[in-house]
Amino acid sequence: MSVNKIEEREYEENHFIDDDEEEGNQGNKYLTFKIAQEVYGIDISEIIEIIELQKITEVPDMPEYVKGVINLRGKVIPIIDLRLRFNMEKREYDDRTCIVIVKVDEKTIGFIVDTVFEVVDVNSTEIDPPPQFKKSLRDDRYISGIGKAGENIIILLDADKIIHLDELNEISKKM
Repeated sequence: MSVNKIEEREYEENHFIDDDEEEGNQGNKYLTFKIAQEVYGIDISEIIEIIELQKITEVPDMPEYVKGVINLRGKVIPIIDLRLRFNMEKREYDDRTCIVIVKVDEKTIGFIVDTVFEVVDVNSTEIDPPPQFKKSLRDDRYISGIGKAGENIIILLDADKIIHLDELNEISKKM
């Protein structure tokens, strides 16, 4: 499966483009993808590329969510399964599973997602802060906001906070 085929995929249950965007509302572009039953988005400016799942070489003594590394055009890229990172149930990979390559703190990293949908515009006026249910020991949550596109909700992620700098440095040392 090529990247073009991935980009052509449509989410059949819902459409995320809001046709009624008012002029003057600045939209933000997000790559949307599915993990379990929810739709997530990462700011398109953080995305390098989308690739199909390929052979991942396991690296010993890594956290469970770090699946290993891949060789992408001669560069070794650590791969994180977002399901496991978010403490969700494991799932067998299939032909719709993709790796989203992002830049995190000047390092390249890959996130495994269940299915990639499309790039959508979310007006800045349609983004709410993440819910605060209780005080957490971690004040740097990876959810940057909750976006509304039409009748749909998109959980917006901050790629820089999905994996912390100290974790990323520790992973890099072991490779």
